[in-house]
Amino acid sequence: MPIHLSPTLRERLTDSDRPLVGGWVCSGSPVMAEVMAGGGLDVLLLDMEHAPNGLESILAQLHAVSGYPVTPIVRVPSADAVTIKQVLDLGAQNILVPMVSTAEEVREVAAAAQYPPAGRRGIGSALARSGRWSRVPDYLARGAEHVSVFVQIETVEGVENAAQIAAVDGVDGLFLGPSDLSASMELLGQQTHPDVVAAAHRAFAAARSAGKPAGVNAFDPATAKAYLDAGASWILVGADVSLAARGVERLATEFIPQPPAGA
Repeated sequence: MPIHLSPTLRERLTDSDRPLVGGWVCSGSPVMAEVMAGGGLDVLLLDMEHAPNGLESILAQLHAVSGYPVTPIVRVPSADAVTIKQVLDLGAQNILVPMVSTAEEVREVAAAAQYPPAGRRGIGSALARSGRWSRVPDYLARGAEHVSVFVQIETVEGVENAAQIAAVDGVDGLFLGPSDLSASMELLGQQTHPDVVAAAHRAFAAARSAGKPAGVNAFDPATAKAYLDAGASWILVGADVSLAARGVERLATEFIPQPPAGA
């Protein structure tokens, strides 16, 4: 029976009349992924770079969110072509590749995500969830339609090269990472520093000039709203682990007597 895949993040961004809003799943838990998927967000980022995730746990999370109207994107741990191939074969339709700073790096990423002759992705869809075991019509011929590729700008060099990066064929958009960008600017931990925000705005402008959407990570509500006003096409505003941590802390503060100051 033919199977039709969900729209990619590229398609959702193109078709949306507003910026898309999403959150991170960093726990590695398919249960938490499903909890997040049912909360009304547009996008969920399943993280392999800074979270305890491997191929099996990412597959479980893709299964867990598949019944909800949310678009999952997997952040792979690096630009490694083998990992990109494996994650795509799991059925991830959207990937985010961290720490790219040059157009040449991005061309390698694009090639890893596309079948020949456009790229060098290995041919394994008949054996994999990506093409639903040959149940997606013409998956090999139309593979690029079913996959969107985003790259993460996290360095001063990446911001300087943002226009060239955004112009690479096979890359669908940029995502700004203010945490590592602030460190690259010698402003460690100062994600909302005016210079960091200004650098993100320059990358937004470069993406727009290439006709590509740009997203950003911003857990501070005021900063997130300012980025949306500045033209961010999509934004990630919270993470499962952070939401749980702050929620538990509020409960403890509310219900457990606190010792007097200085005690």
